Amino acid sequence: MSCLLPTCVSSLWTQGRETPPEKTDHSRHQCFSDRSPHLPTMEMEQEKVNMSKALSADSGSYRCSACHGDEDWGSKHPIRGRAKSRSLSASPALASAKEFRRTRSLHGPCPVTTFGPKACVLQNPQTIMHIQDPASQRLTWNKSPKSVLVIKKMRDASLLQPFKELCTYLMEENNMIVYVEKKVLEDPAMVSDDNFGAVKKKFCTFREDYDDISNQIDFIICLGGDGTLLYASSLFQGSVPPVMAFHLGSLGFLTPFNFENFQSQVTQVIQGNAAVVLRSRLKVRVVKELRGKKMTMPNGISENGVLAADLDTEVGKQVMQYQVLNEVVIDRGPSSYLSNVDVYLDGHLITTVQGDGVIVSTPTGSTAYAAAAGASMIHPNVPAIMITPICPHSLSFRPIVVPAGVELKIMLSPEARNTAWVSFDGRKRQEIRHGDSISITTSCYPLPSICVRDPVSDWFESLAQCLHWNVRKKQAHFTEEEEEEEEGEEGEGEG
Repeated sequence: MSCLLPTCVSSLWTQGRETPPEKTDHSRHQCFSDRSPHLPTMEMEQEKVNMSKALSADSGSYRCSACHGDEDWGSKHPIRGRAKSRSLSASPALASAKEFRRTRSLHGPCPVTTFGPKACVLQNPQTIMHIQDPASQRLTWNKSPKSVLVIKKMRDASLLQPFKELCTYLMEENNMIVYVEKKVLEDPAMVSDDNFGAVKKKFCTFREDYDDISNQIDFIICLGGDGTLLYASSLFQGSVPPVMAFHLGSLGFLTPFNFENFQSQVTQVIQGNAAVVLRSRLKVRVVKELRGKKMTMPNGISENGVLAADLDTEVGKQVMQYQVLNEVVIDRGPSSYLSNVDVYLDGHLITTVQGDGVIVSTPTGSTAYAAAAGASMIHPNVPAIMITPICPHSLSFRPIVVPAGVELKIMLSPEARNTAWVSFDGRKRQEIRHGDSISITTSCYPLPSICVRDPVSDWFESLAQCLHWNVRKKQAHFTEEEEEEEEGEEGEGEG
């Protein structure tokens, strides 16, 4: 058996492949596992002494009856047992440097905790973890927010009045700059409303895929269903401002706020009085072979096949990157043949998926397409990546959960008789051919979703509401069928 060493409480997000450009100073809480394994012996001993002083008085002696019986864990007692069987998050400075010479951790990357120009997670000075307990994560502002992006569900007339009320409140009561997408103001119902004309002139507008607003938005407000939050995520390929999502669409897991008392709720967020959950995203890298013919590719590839300026290039290859909140779906597309794709984990082939496709999802996406395909639901604070087959041909392949820090690579199997298709949160759908590859790992840029109460309570409450809503919907459906059958029987009797 093994247990974690108490001298270094490692974050679930510590050590990833991706290093943020502006990394927060965590020198006070830095794990020994982040440091060089080639430190001199005396320096290692000094660091152990310094870390033990930083811990509370009652942490100087630990007792693990499962592993060591009555033996105390302290600086005066040698650590006994087999070092190789100990958790990978344990400190390598307390054992031989040769035994713990790992280049990276299995945990996900340490996320960037600054969101947009002015928001960040309120740090707790009493913790020695990079990421606090999920139920205690709070939002704070370095400076008062001045700009807000409002995202509204398109082609829904019922949202026009809430949209007008919210924007009027933000502009007139809080003197904020409101950004909206240009096509929102082109709605016929919005254009014909003369009472909204004065406020409409104050909007700042943008166009998707043309205007970069990533450094101009302090926080985001979504009006609609879960799709509005996915759209907000797609607009920010780096750091994402805090997102406040109001439930004005179909029932979902990502929109916890009700619109009835939006004024007080928005005011609390502006004042920095709100809990936040960091929803991990996937960093996806698609590499395609150049095949010497003109093709149209989404998001940056022109008709003549020239790569856009924001895309990396390799010799003879096209490279695209995406930040994904829910899932990456690889399916067989319009072909009648089963898809046949190889799945690699950290360079090792783990399985060949033969079926309708495969879903690679975040914990947030586990309640979406993956749940419909038979996967389990995972709380968004669990650092993991889920792999779910879609109608697999083999009955032995079931959904699996892997650590957030691993890198998945998906390619067409050499035996595949047809191509595959890939989509990212249901967008940017494109064809995958032989020689192309899709690399997936956890991004260091999570989406900070503002909570009504706390991340734990909100998620379980949403789960209960969704399940209860589905039960009521089925009951109503069965009741309608019974009434129709009774009416039919009465008609036959009369005949």
